[in-house]
Amino acid sequence: MKKKHPIEALIEQGEHQQLDFKFEVSDSKKIARTLSAFANTDGGRLLIGVKDNGNISGVRSEEEYYMIEAASRMYTRPEVPFEATRWDVNGKTVLEVYIAPSPDKPYEAPDKDDKYKAYIRVADENILANEVLIMAWQKKHQPDGTLLKISKPVERLFAYLDENPSINIRQFCRIGRINYYTAKNILSDLLAINALQYIVEDKHILYRRISS
Repeated sequence: MKKKHPIEALIEQGEHQQLDFKFEVSDSKKIARTLSAFANTDGGRLLIGVKDNGNISGVRSEEEYYMIEAASRMYTRPEVPFEATRWDVNGKTVLEVYIAPSPDKPYEAPDKDDKYKAYIRVADENILANEVLIMAWQKKHQPDGTLLKISKPVERLFAYLDENPSINIRQFCRIGRINYYTAKNILSDLLAINALQYIVEDKHILYRRISS
């Protein structure tokens, strides 16, 4: 029995949070969003020369590698590092691009209006990170750490999460009896010290306790 190529085994998983197929790379700015999303989330792999349905079409030239390199160097801030490997799969070339999850987030890439935004990877899509996530990432870089006061809003938040699986920022404003600015600050503090984690449902970012 013929041994399966490791790339074929990857393709069989289908696209998911850490795997994306690209028939070709025609737009470095667009691919920069995927690099940003992978680096800001759990890392991932791009398989270039693979159609959405998993069929291997192969890449036709060195051009694909240079488009990825341009995406990283010119259109991600800071530059997203990547590793690229060329594979021969049944006579066709597949370019595998690996992006590691990074502690240096947020990584940003241009949106359709050329404004630099941070993206996260959710299932097989790239969606915009919100202000709370960006603030939490920035707070993790602070040399003196994050000091959190256990205030009444924090107590109300954890009491709510004892009874409910997750909360959004507007619900927190209501139950915490605080304004949006304060809610953003508290949630980003709790994310920065790993007291909360974010989840995404229907493209909405929610917050929940970290399950033990």
